[in-house]
Amino acid sequence: MTWLLTAFSQTLAATDKMRATEKSWIEIGYRHFALEGPRALKIERISKEVGKNKSSFYHLFADIEIFTRRLLNYHYEQAKVIASKEAVTKNEHELIEILVNHKIDLLFNRQLRINRENPEFENCFKKIDKISLPAIMPIWKGIIGLSENSFLAEMVLVLSLENFYLQITDETLNEAWIRAFFVKIKEMVRMFKSTKATLSLDGTV
Repeated sequence: MTWLLTAFSQTLAATDKMRATEKSWIEIGYRHFALEGPRALKIERISKEVGKNKSSFYHLFADIEIFTRRLLNYHYEQAKVIASKEAVTKNEHELIEILVNHKIDLLFNRQLRINRENPEFENCFKKIDKISLPAIMPIWKGIIGLSENSFLAEMVLVLSLENFYLQITDETLNEAWIRAFFVKIKEMVRMFKSTKATLSLDGTV
């Protein structure tokens, strides 16, 4: 019985070590993709940062395609975390704090959109939109002053997201930039509301 327990403990230790190594590959690859896009997923480059040789990569992931899919899965899990935080956000300051804290995740999502000619990338960010848009909508409507018009608020959100992901970079994605971005959105909404444009944008004919 003792040898069985020892063998079981050794197996668990080996598994934990493999998971830790795998996590290192994923986190470093994830950051490279977020900052530079899919072209940055060079096995030799990442292996140097992980501190392992390339055979470790192939042992864990087999090839770069499987590794990329693992990154997409990791990103989807991160998106669920962000959505859960946004769903309980109480004000603009809290939302900005969430966005800043998840900068790498947002930049990863930006790369998916930029490289949407890859069907897997497009499918991933569309899946994420399905969970993130409903989560952020309640606080978003209040921030931009459209609590009374969900249809227009959603339209503004979709358009704003495209613009947001086109503009953000590692240097610009900070509290001051996001706050200024929100100011521009709110100003645009005020212009809509000061005219009769909202009458044709409320989902009715």
